[in-house]
Amino acid sequence: MMRQFELVERVKSYDPEADEDLLNRAYVYAMKMHGTQKRASGDPYFSHPIEVAGILTSYKLDTASIVTALLHDIVEDTKATLEDVRGLFGDEVARLVDGVTKLAKIQIQNIETKQAENFRKFVLAMSEDIRVLLVKLADRLHNMRTLRFISDPAKRKSIAMETMEIYAPLAERIGMQEIKTELEDLAFSELHPEARESIMTRLKFLELHGGDLVVKIMDELDQVMQDAGVEGYISGREKTPYAIWRKMQIKDVSFEQLSDIMAFRVMVESNADCYRVLGIIHTNYPTVPGRFKDYISTPKRNGYRSIHTSVIGPERHRIEIQIRTHRMHEVAELGVASHWRYKSEDLFGAAAKPVEGKQYSWLRELLDILEHAQSPQEFLEHTKLEMFHDQVFCFTPKGDLIALPRGASPVDFAYAVHTEVGNTCVGAKVNGRIVPLRTRLQNGDQVEVVVSTAQKPSPEWEGFVVTGKARAHIRRRVRAEARAEYIKLGRHILEQSFNKDGLSLTDKGLSGTLEKFAVESIDDLYAKVGEGRLMGREVLVAVYPGARLGAAEDNIVNLSQARMKHAADAGDAIAIRGLTPGMSVHLAECCHPLPGDRIVGISGGGHGIDVHAIDCEQLEKVADQPERWVDLAWDPDRDKEAHIGRINLVVANEAGSLGALSTVIARNFGNISNLKIAKRSKDFFEMTLDIEVRGVKHLTNIIAALRATPAINSVERARG
Repeated sequence: MMRQFELVERVKSYDPEADEDLLNRAYVYAMKMHGTQKRASGDPYFSHPIEVAGILTSYKLDTASIVTALLHDIVEDTKATLEDVRGLFGDEVARLVDGVTKLAKIQIQNIETKQAENFRKFVLAMSEDIRVLLVKLADRLHNMRTLRFISDPAKRKSIAMETMEIYAPLAERIGMQEIKTELEDLAFSELHPEARESIMTRLKFLELHGGDLVVKIMDELDQVMQDAGVEGYISGREKTPYAIWRKMQIKDVSFEQLSDIMAFRVMVESNADCYRVLGIIHTNYPTVPGRFKDYISTPKRNGYRSIHTSVIGPERHRIEIQIRTHRMHEVAELGVASHWRYKSEDLFGAAAKPVEGKQYSWLRELLDILEHAQSPQEFLEHTKLEMFHDQVFCFTPKGDLIALPRGASPVDFAYAVHTEVGNTCVGAKVNGRIVPLRTRLQNGDQVEVVVSTAQKPSPEWEGFVVTGKARAHIRRRVRAEARAEYIKLGRHILEQSFNKDGLSLTDKGLSGTLEKFAVESIDDLYAKVGEGRLMGREVLVAVYPGARLGAAEDNIVNLSQARMKHAADAGDAIAIRGLTPGMSVHLAECCHPLPGDRIVGISGGGHGIDVHAIDCEQLEKVADQPERWVDLAWDPDRDKEAHIGRINLVVANEAGSLGALSTVIARNFGNISNLKIAKRSKDFFEMTLDIEVRGVKHLTNIIAALRATPAINSVERARG
């Protein structure tokens, strides 16, 4: 364990003006407060903050960061309070300690919620001062180095998974490559010990039988550069076990099939020299197609700059070569710590502001996700999406660069440009060609987003977007629109319930029931009824307790009466709106109702109203629950929209049958959206077909045309 004077000397070695008294007081105070506490390894607990502080001194961080490292656990694990820290060490240190301190264990009992809430608080703190993240990463690094002492395997695995999903990507985002690599390797050894051991064994075998292969390759590369008159420093290394394993997983290949497990760096003085070296290497060695990346002209979001290329190099080995300047290398290895400035008011102190610059745009995006996520768990989910991806670089029509995770769609691009661009996106052109919104973008694509003020985010977008920002905004808008539908529907249900008993529905009456139903407003009550989580009759009885004894005599009591009543009262029915999946009204899949069918709604499923055709057999199951029935009718303004009609048919198993089938449907202006072959024999296909139609009449015309087709043996509208 590092002694007090050793820690002070290490800080003074790179910062002669460091506050020696503050460091000494923090060391003594932390040792006193942790007292006799022990770690799982049996070491004094105080050894942990000392090691964390030591890690930060290797990155030459300022005094406040080192003091925060010494004190980072005392608020959570000792009797000390944040006010004690503020009184003894000042506002700056107290603010940093608060940023790294987890929520008190008593506040949240659920482990997953606690983790998500802690991370939410942590992101808010590091957005105000990036040093919070540096201290937290050093804290996690030392905990991972001592993870083996935790006896519970499930706990070890949980910590390792959190490290791999959250902290390693965070370290990569601020360019702390050394910490990121070590965190990944330590987590990998816990999560997949056998895989890591297998890779290590094979690497040792290659080293044993390959002799000084790395040295030979470095010597030849150096000679090639000298012959071309370029001076530079060359280093070589094998890739880490985790990097090799991940490549094996992504490419679905074995270790033997990987031919680029060695990486070499060439460091030169200037940007121009980088491109000269690239030309020399490509002139002397065959390149591997698709393995060239220029991060000098288009840096990564964390500021990383370098040229990557793969070639069939010396000794006929496939190798990866990274070309960069010495300054680029410093940034690549140390990240944000490489351009630290002591006591800079831009980064430190009470005047500290959220970090700006392109390399920290991801942090502002996390804050945007935090604002729009409904819960801490959802925020954590979106954050993982935001960080745990490789990148593609795309351009706006004006040439602005947009960095996105690999697999991103035009919708992700639209939200990256601006939230409202994403919300109103109706289409996209990629490289001048109109493409579907679910298209996966590639490096170098130029993307033009087509917008319309009439457009709203579709719930279907959530199925293909990959950025946390896009998903958070889509969910928020869909929730808002769904809530408006639930409120409208809930009010209508309550009006029907009250009118049946000849009673008045008033805001004053409903206000008295809010506490009973655990809601904060009348709109919340309407929404709860609209979602089907509360019956209209329950609210009526809460407002008028006497209604329980004198229920209306004209309540629906059986299915035949229900259908008769529906036919008689159709003029009072509400129009169906919000048919989009995920909204408050859902078309039942048992009967596939279409415009033209007489319909009825059934509430109480927990997600709004299920719409059934009035002759649906499933209605038998709710015949004795009249309070769940809602009269509905089709909205005449939406008659021209496409709806799904389902048919069952038997088609001759002969050449041209399917062609005749699709031709007949197309000629009658239908569109096949899904086809499923249920049974196939020597003579016939039995299949189910989903067709986009305008309503019952349209579907009936298509069925009639199909029955007149020789290749079609039989066709019926599907029920159930």
